Amino acid sequence: MDFFYEFASTYSYIAAMRIAPIAEAAGLTVRWRPFLLGPIFKAQGWDTSPFNLYPAKGRYMVRDCEREAAANGLTFRLPEPFPQNTLLAARVAIAGLEEGWGEEFSRKVYRAQFAECRQVGDRNVIGEIVDALGQNVAAALVRAGSDDIKQKLRRNTAEAQQHGIFGAPSFIARGELFWGNDRLEQALRAARD
Repeated sequence: MDFFYEFASTYSYIAAMRIAPIAEAAGLTVRWRPFLLGPIFKAQGWDTSPFNLYPAKGRYMVRDCEREAAANGLTFRLPEPFPQNTLLAARVAIAGLEEGWGEEFSRKVYRAQFAECRQVGDRNVIGEIVDALGQNVAAALVRAGSDDIKQKLRRNTAEAQQHGIFGAPSFIARGELFWGNDRLEQALRAARD
């Protein structure tokens, strides 16, 4: 099953923290696929998050994420600004996924942003997360800036668009799209059946 996630997505935070043990218990392998929602939103005529465009929806999302996070033993705080620039985080995640530390990096980026309100668009914050994982920060940042990694992120985003993805998190199980943290279990059942 493919797990398409965007670091600026509040609900992707919750899904990223839940997915590994649930998938393991189901005997399924999940392919983590960082992508960017910005190009997808632009194609819909949006220049920011729908939670900013529709204030009532934004207020609801914050409260809903607080409830969902608490139910899963997580802290949720909306960072300022929201959404943050997540390009570097996505590129480092792709590099890390190739080297076996990308999933934990992704979870740590989400914690930093949505539990600690840190600025994950800041190169130093990303470097601290990479360092905390015992990885070479300079090498990771150089790799993240390579044309190869940039192209992989573009391909992930293009594939998300081809699948009809319009938000995050999204899951592709047996070619079918499931959208939202609340569809994680349904997507896993579809992938297993």
